Amino acid sequence: MSEAGDELKKAADVMRQVHERCVWSQTMTHERLVPYLVEESAELVDAVERGDRAELREELGDLLWQVLFHAEVASHGDVDPFGIDDVARGLSEKMIRRHPHVFGDETAETPERVLELWNAAKAQEKSARSSVLDGVPHAMPALALAQKVLGKGEQVGVGLELAESVAAAEAIAADEPGVLPESEEELGDTLLGLVAVARARGWDAERALRTAVRDVEDAIREAEAP
Repeated sequence: MSEAGDELKKAADVMRQVHERCVWSQTMTHERLVPYLVEESAELVDAVERGDRAELREELGDLLWQVLFHAEVASHGDVDPFGIDDVARGLSEKMIRRHPHVFGDETAETPERVLELWNAAKAQEKSARSSVLDGVPHAMPALALAQKVLGKGEQVGVGLELAESVAAAEAIAADEPGVLPESEEELGDTLLGLVAVARARGWDAERALRTAVRDVEDAIREAEAP
C-alpha cells in the first residue's frame, strides 16, 4: 500500500478509536454533525479563496475527518449500516463509470466532451428521477441555489424570459455604461448594495431570493408536466 494509503488507513483507525473511547463522539448522530460539516466546509472555502496553502491542507483534513466521522456513525446504524470502505468503494465505482474516456473506450479531447460523458453516465445512474430538480440540495446558500436552479431551468426551456431581460439590460448598458456590473468584483459590490438596501428596509435578503427561486422551480415543474 502506498504511503498515502497508509495515512488514510491510519486516519480511519484513529476515528474508530475516538468513537469507541470518546463519550462525546458516541453521542453524535448524522443530524448533530451537520453544523460541524457546514462550518468545516465554509472554512475550507475561505482557505481556497485566501490562497493559504498551509490552511488549505489543514482544512482539507478537517473536512476529511467529518467524512470519516459520518461513516463511523453509519457503521453502527441499526438500518443499512455501512463504513468508510463502503463509501470509498462506491466512490471509486462511480468515478470509473463517469470517466469512460479514462477507464473505457470513449475519447474526450475537450472539457465540454468530458461533461457530456459525465452527464450521460449520471443520467443513466439517476434514470428513476422524474424532474431536473431531483437531487438539487435546498440546504445550499440562496445564491448558489439560484444559480443551480437557473441552470436546471435552461434544460427545460424555463428562464428564457430572464435571459431576455438580461439581454435587454445589456443593450441598455451598452448605451449607458455602469448600469450593469462588468466584472465579478463589480457584481459583488452590486449584490452587497442590494443586501444593504434589504437591511435598511427590514427585508430578509436570503428569504427574498429563496422565494424567487421557488417561483422558478414552480415554472420548471409546470414545464415538465405532461
